Amino acid sequence: MAGPEPFWRTKTLGAMTRPEWESLCDGCGRCCLHKLRDAETEELVWTSVACRLLDGESCLCRNYANRKAMVPDCVKLTPAKVAAIDWLPPTCAYRLLAEGRDLPWWHPLVSGTRETVHAAGVSVRGRSVAERDAGALEDHAVDWPGNWPPAARPKPRPRRADR
Repeated sequence: MAGPEPFWRTKTLGAMTRPEWESLCDGCGRCCLHKLRDAETEELVWTSVACRLLDGESCLCRNYANRKAMVPDCVKLTPAKVAAIDWLPPTCAYRLLAEGRDLPWWHPLVSGTRETVHAAGVSVRGRSVAERDAGALEDHAVDWPGNWPPAARPKPRPRRADR
């Protein structure tokens, strides 16, 4: 007997409670990497340089409650902003749900643990550079934050024996 559908399959982003909304963050840290935008072409370039508040091991903000005061250009996501911005990583739950897609197998709400986001290679753990150590952002341009890691791709569903 199947249980009730999880909230992210039955509610729009705008209808979610604050705790539901916050639980969508998988803790990958990709959105906390600095990005560059070419002034002429508008092209987005990812870097491996992490915001000074990002803990490179846990991939969580060290001061989430006060992040806007400490980092004024930190973006507080809302349903309207999710629909308007182009720099959310393709693996981001907010982006996936806004696009009408489901959460992947490694998302903590699906797997039951925050470790699967790291095991699937989605997080910035071991791949980010601390802001204080970075120097020029241009020297740290990377493309991986804008891509799905091979290990994170959807797992094939098992075939049913009665087919």
